[in-house]
Amino acid sequence: MTLQFRWYAGQAVTPLLPALGDLLADAVTAGASIGFVWPVDMAEIAAYWLGVDADVQAGKKHLLVVHDAMQRLVATAQLEPAAKANGRHRAEVQKVIVHTTCRGQGIGTQVMQAVDAQARALHRSLLVLDTRAGDAGERLYQATGWVKVGELPGYAISPDTLSREATAFYYKRLD
Repeated sequence: MTLQFRWYAGQAVTPLLPALGDLLADAVTAGASIGFVWPVDMAEIAAYWLGVDADVQAGKKHLLVVHDAMQRLVATAQLEPAAKANGRHRAEVQKVIVHTTCRGQGIGTQVMQAVDAQARALHRSLLVLDTRAGDAGERLYQATGWVKVGELPGYAISPDTLSREATAFYYKRLD
């Protein structure tokens, strides 16, 4: 599959917001634990992406978008460099999403490689992220060199709101 990877930082991503909203809704509908619950509230998702757009324009976040050969948005990830003086060597990876129809094709691995490259370009040597314990994301992160620190039980409410689920915390050194 031919993919186009593009990072945004310091510029508007407003034209991408509908497609980003659809991608996030697809992930939540499929049960991803990424901050949203069922039923999917498209207004809440739109407001979320408007906030990301503002952060990207302000240079606070870097947004990766991945399009396929048909120009469909198939994946995304965010990199938020720490702004504190004692943390300018690190960044947090957020909202790594691959469309459900495109999973199992190595796109997640390519996204994580792109995240590593962008972090290095920003002179960040320590990355952190969290994910639902036991999710497919854990396999991806472990396969791409991330180290699990541990789990915090009951950290997030499940997308179906029926239970509280453990969250796993990871880091990766790039130096």
